[in-house]
Amino acid sequence: MSDDQMNEISRRVLAAVGLSDAAIVDVGQSLPDADRLLASYIDHTSLKPEATPRQIEQLCAEARRYAFASVCVNPFYVPLCVEALHESDVAVCTVVGFPLGATTTEVKIFETRQAIADGASEIDMVIAIGKLKAGDYPAVYNDIAAVVAVCRDRGAISKVIIEAALLSDEEKIAACVLAAHAGADFVKTSTGFASGGATTADVGLMRRVVGSQIGVKAAGGIRTREEALAMISAGATRIGTSAGVRIVADEGGTR
Repeated sequence: MSDDQMNEISRRVLAAVGLSDAAIVDVGQSLPDADRLLASYIDHTSLKPEATPRQIEQLCAEARRYAFASVCVNPFYVPLCVEALHESDVAVCTVVGFPLGATTTEVKIFETRQAIADGASEIDMVIAIGKLKAGDYPAVYNDIAAVVAVCRDRGAISKVIIEAALLSDEEKIAACVLAAHAGADFVKTSTGFASGGATTADVGLMRRVVGSQIGVKAAGGIRTREEALAMISAGATRIGTSAGVRIVADEGGTR
């Protein structure tokens, strides 16, 4: 897809929401260096429903040891992680509207407020996927903007999960445009619970849409160092993975 085609989609999406196209970012911005320290990119993740407190404590211990960017856990475990990571530089990230994105905006706002009150400093929210696919861009924009506003007011980082595996390229572009104009700090590829996870093609497309304006988080199915470096080379500035230790400790990516 050409830059002109992408920008035309962006203009149509913004017009539907009643936003000016003046702030559309230029595509083709410079990409981050794939040789940077991998650990600083990684959100060390455990979102399985069967995860136990002991396993979450182990996740936090690993995050401390390897100096990962954050741990990403279900909301129930935010207080445990805050305690376990006390006086460390590792952030506590949690999820909102997860994994379907189909809760109401009011519920997402409540979840976000509660998570931040519990100590989370990063929020990964899932968009209203069905409404995006129906072309209801105002509803999707307002849903994102409401959560982003809570994060901004409370000093938390906002990441917007678009669930790329369920979207066409045009829908991916629309989701990224809406998230960027709602003021999100990151767009994120996947929950890890859909039919597919991150791909370098999706990361590259998302980076082209948002330029250098905001972060791009690749998540879902990233298990080796080689895969993580490929995502970074494509434009990712965060990597969500449950295999962080393997990626950082095993340079060959084979264990």
